[in-house]
Amino acid sequence: MKLGIVIPCYNEEEVLSETTKRLSELFSSMMEREEISEDSFICYVDDGSKDRTWEQIEAYSEEFTFFKGIKLSRNFGHQNALIAGLMQLKDEADALISMDADLQDDIMLVKEFVAKYKEGYHVVYGVREDRSKDTSFKRHTAGLFYTLQRYMGVESIHNHADYRLMSKKALNSLAEFKEINLFLRGIIPLIGFRSCSIYYTRDERFAGETKYPIKKMLFFALDGIASFSVMPLRVITVAGFLMFFFSLLMILWILVEKFILGETVLGWASMMTSIYLIGGIQVMSIGIIGEYVGRIFQQIKERPRYIIDQEI
Repeated sequence: MKLGIVIPCYNEEEVLSETTKRLSELFSSMMEREEISEDSFICYVDDGSKDRTWEQIEAYSEEFTFFKGIKLSRNFGHQNALIAGLMQLKDEADALISMDADLQDDIMLVKEFVAKYKEGYHVVYGVREDRSKDTSFKRHTAGLFYTLQRYMGVESIHNHADYRLMSKKALNSLAEFKEINLFLRGIIPLIGFRSCSIYYTRDERFAGETKYPIKKMLFFALDGIASFSVMPLRVITVAGFLMFFFSLLMILWILVEKFILGETVLGWASMMTSIYLIGGIQVMSIGIIGEYVGRIFQQIKERPRYIIDQEI
């Protein structure tokens, strides 16, 4: 079996030497035991790093025969860097494993991924057993995100990030998806084919800083919802009907006050509350609609998701 590992990198010079050391030891042992073929490879995808990441990748490709490198022309984002590696290399291996460079994912699962592939699985997901090492904020927001996705009809694997194996058949099917705003965690379950999950405990980041601060996490979550569900638009429709029904009740109450109770003075507080409520719903609704319109605008331009500067 010819195996490839694709690892997106952005400013990872502090951790890349340790990642390379561990992966080279793993690959060498798997090759010796003939679990993978001698022409298997590991490919780092440099997503426009501003440090010495690319220089390190060049050095590793000269030191080890099974290391490759892809350099993007600028920073396109983690998901685009990942899809760049997968699409460029999908025809060069029987299966590709995607993982991050920070060593939080248990690299020893690679052997289990390979074993599951040989059993006939086309997609193997690496799934976290728990989030005990995350902060309380991250645990609760992640739980809320997966709950929202489930209620909106988005198919995703709970507590799965981007640590997975995909066969060549699954990768060729992935190439048929042309979305500009990629959310691979939702797209890949749509492919189908035989799949399974392997559970593991995620470690702390070995070195360096996280590349997903709160701002990026929020935009990533927005991609995950807006790319796969029109539920927010339906919520607007329901809210509109509710406001219309509420308005009819208010009109009925005003008529009762005037013609039956004889009270014609309306309260200023209730009027201002209604104005703020309706105005807030309108602005929110326009914003949600604008988000979908903006995505349509980005899609119809058909700009490339990534541009490759160099390959080694």
